[in-house]
Amino acid sequence: MLELAILGFLYEQPLHGYELKRRVAHLTGHVRPIADGTLYPAIKRLERAGLLDRRTEPGARAAPRHTLTLTAEGRAELRRRLSEADDTDISDENRWFTVLAFLRHLDGPPEQAVVLRRRLTFLEQPSSFFYEGERPLLAEEIEDPFRKGLLRIARATSETELRWLKAVLKVLDDVSRDGATER
Repeated sequence: MLELAILGFLYEQPLHGYELKRRVAHLTGHVRPIADGTLYPAIKRLERAGLLDRRTEPGARAAPRHTLTLTAEGRAELRRRLSEADDTDISDENRWFTVLAFLRHLDGPPEQAVVLRRRLTFLEQPSSFFYEGERPLLAEEIEDPFRKGLLRIARATSETELRWLKAVLKVLDDVSRDGATER
């Protein structure tokens, strides 16, 4: 998730480390704060892999700062990671939000729709946080008010996302179909 966020933000524009950290923290930090000991090793891994370049520039006050830019290989890697998002990227809400934040960088509506359909398929599967044997429990079947609340919030969130996914997929499909008939 961290590397995807780094690639995504640098796809949009070159950034220095502090600004990159701030943007990643705003995207994911409400749940998972980003420590320097996590961010900078990830940047170094991506740099060693040839996915980003580092340029030293004079600092605003004293110390020089390092501006990071994505290489052509880095741009291709972001698109690959988005189009080939793994099951955890699709099912884990925080990881999904990171994928969703940069999905616009895929080549076009057909590629974007493939990823959104995977999320739609995941959300359409019956699930719960609580089970009786193999059967998922519904909020109406649970006495505990906190678990009942958890399930109701999750259901409302899922229903909202399902409506949004279906509406966006219709738009993407229409754009793809109209683009195909113009050729």
